[in-house]
Amino acid sequence: MELQIWNHRGDLANTKRAIEEGELTLGFIGGSITDARPRHNWPEPVIAWFVDTYPGVRIIVENAAIGATGSDLAVFRAKRDLIERGCDIVFVDYAVNDNDVATERRMRTREGLLRQLLEDGMRDVVLVHTFSQDMCEPMLAGEQPASVAELEVLAEHYSVGSVWMGLYAMRQVQRGLMRWEEWLPDNLHPTSRGSLAYGESVIHYLKQELALDTQPVELQVDRQLAAPMNQLHWGAAVTLPLTEAQTTGPWTIRRWPYYEWVDQVLDTAAPGARLTIPFVGRGIALGIDFGKATAEIRYRLDGGEWRHYELERPDWNGNDGWLRLLTISDELASGSHQLELETFLGFSANNKGTNLRLAIIGVIS
Repeated sequence: MELQIWNHRGDLANTKRAIEEGELTLGFIGGSITDARPRHNWPEPVIAWFVDTYPGVRIIVENAAIGATGSDLAVFRAKRDLIERGCDIVFVDYAVNDNDVATERRMRTREGLLRQLLEDGMRDVVLVHTFSQDMCEPMLAGEQPASVAELEVLAEHYSVGSVWMGLYAMRQVQRGLMRWEEWLPDNLHPTSRGSLAYGESVIHYLKQELALDTQPVELQVDRQLAAPMNQLHWGAAVTLPLTEAQTTGPWTIRRWPYYEWVDQVLDTAAPGARLTIPFVGRGIALGIDFGKATAEIRYRLDGGEWRHYELERPDWNGNDGWLRLLTISDELASGSHQLELETFLGFSANNKGTNLRLAIIGVIS
């Protein structure tokens, strides 16, 4: 069976309704390939197409994508950065950034994200799949890479449309319409030309879905969401205020001016500083401003043994600037728990500091 670039499932009813009403809010979430900051990534031609095609409609853009982040962090950001901002359609890009995550974990987080976005029936969702070099071999063999295939299983279950942007661009290269180095000079991040190809594939999908001869479908806000595929999905994940953390040692809560998606952080630079976080749920994850100057961390749950959280510090990461999610556990018995966390002096590879800057306290229910 030939690999499909476009999969049309359901109807973009919320998008059509918003266009008719004269104001459309576009949402994007994903990693660096979708991040707005380079100013040439694929959302830009898609946004331009909407503006050009619907000149009488006010177009609002909420691009919540952050480089080097996956669907796990997105679960804790979707409510504030997409849902509460009134997005009528959200494009979700995690085929690449979840690629190295174990299947069971990424199925939990991806399904949780989809359920959050779809739950109230007020927005459309489109999955878009980008490309990394290790996807090349299965694609040339006519197969879906596992990360893409698993997203398609979820898309089919929840009747969500999808666009395989990476396959569209690869076929352009195969047809001689674009050189590989025009697409992916580092085998991952597109140039302006490659981003345009990605955008063209999405625009093709939208033209078919939003054609003038297709009628808006009546919205069903009270519709039943499909039963979950994985009972351990993260759809009920919530964030706690930073003030819920009890501190020991020199901590401050401060406005964080160095990262667009973080309002405040709970900050210390002192080895031996501790946090105690009571929570109710079956798991907890912490979003921190991470880098080579981040402290070594140990933790314990419910008064158990202390464990060292092994922190890989890649060469490309600076002293800070990576909003990274540290998942402590998502398989506790549901109920009341307590996390204790302590910084300490360590000498792991690339460790250059003792900072801890906590931006998100995420609880998985």
